[in-house]
Amino acid sequence: MDLIKDIVARAKSQKQRIVLPEGTEERTLKAADRVLAEGVADLIIIGNPDEIKALAEINGLTNINKGTIIDPENHPKMEEYAQLLFELRKKKGMTIEEARKLVKDPLYLGCLIIKNSEADGQLAGARNTTGNVLRPALQIIKTAPGISCVSGAMLLLTQAPEFGEEGLLVMGDVAVMPVPDAAQLAQIAVCTAQTAKAIADIEPRVAMLSFSSHGSASHEVVDKVVEATRLAREMKPDLQIDGELQADAALVPKIGESKAPGSSVAGHANVLVVPNLEVGNIGYKLVQRLGRAKAIGPILQGIARPVNDLSRGCSVDDVYMMIAITADQAIAAKGL
Repeated sequence: MDLIKDIVARAKSQKQRIVLPEGTEERTLKAADRVLAEGVADLIIIGNPDEIKALAEINGLTNINKGTIIDPENHPKMEEYAQLLFELRKKKGMTIEEARKLVKDPLYLGCLIIKNSEADGQLAGARNTTGNVLRPALQIIKTAPGISCVSGAMLLLTQAPEFGEEGLLVMGDVAVMPVPDAAQLAQIAVCTAQTAKAIADIEPRVAMLSFSSHGSASHEVVDKVVEATRLAREMKPDLQIDGELQADAALVPKIGESKAPGSSVAGHANVLVVPNLEVGNIGYKLVQRLGRAKAIGPILQGIARPVNDLSRGCSVDDVYMMIAITADQAIAAKGL
């Protein structure tokens, strides 16, 4: 499985319109130049056109002009987007004057372009915090139907092909929800399964992880995982999901058969849903560092149209990869 090539090929096959609100950020521009050169996506780049042009010349970027460059301070649709934002937020007390100011913020502008059906997804975070990236997305694009919380999944490409899907595992939530309740954990499970299908093109087999397997231990935190599993089954009756399961019971066939006999997921899981963010963050970083796995993400999920958040320490390759992933999420969101 060459997952990265597959992700890029899928994006190229049905090109999506992705907004880059940090258009004057050097790594973002370098990645955008490569995306445009290779035809991975159509890009809407937000930023001062003169500054973008100067950065492109300094860095020898010859494909930026293939994208659409929008000046947030001066473009023909400023008033149209301000009116859209005002209508969306007036019940929350926003005035038209406040909307006219916010529409000049590239993060708000990008989400308004998506809301107006003129783009399919957005990627930011090389300069901005997660909170700043998520706030306009939740105010303007909002969460997907039936989902009330945003979460983050990580793709783990391990060197152990006997586990997951030829060594690939998808883990959530590793990025957003510190202590989800049972209903939120169920949503995280469903969304992480959808991410596995949309990005890795695998049929998800979801393990709801805990320190207990099918009643081997009793505790309120185990009860939460059991209840979340039940709720996830209600949300998505056709989803292969089981829990609560210990990590070894989820991954190792012999142990899965011993601890959860008859389970179609135990011993064969390719999607791992952890009970809280602390476990998720620690878990994926242990696998990444001690197991030398390649970690791709986090991939934000639960928003009605994809909005992804980069690490401020990201590389050009990270930005390129996340543009392709955002495009694949947009394809999946449209049911293409």
